[in-house]
Amino acid sequence: MNLSQEFLEEVELLNLFDLHSSLEGLKIHHEAAPGRIAAGKRLFGKNIVTLEDGGFLTPLGVEAAEHAQALVTMLRIKE
Repeated sequence: MNLSQEFLEEVELLNLFDLHSSLEGLKIHHEAAPGRIAAGKRLFGKNIVTLEDGGFLTPLGVEAAEHAQALVTMLRIKE
């Protein structure tokens, strides 16, 4: 199974959210990398974030970000 660049960009974006605060969102600047801008739009289309340029996580987005961040944490653990 190959992970697409689009998928990786979405996971990367989900890992930028601070799950300890529901009052902190993200703003994807219009000068950000095209891949990051596109990832924000895709996540918005999937009802994971509230705005095309970031915003806040939806309830589904919180769950997705929790899983994404947990996976990255697990894979970074050194044996």
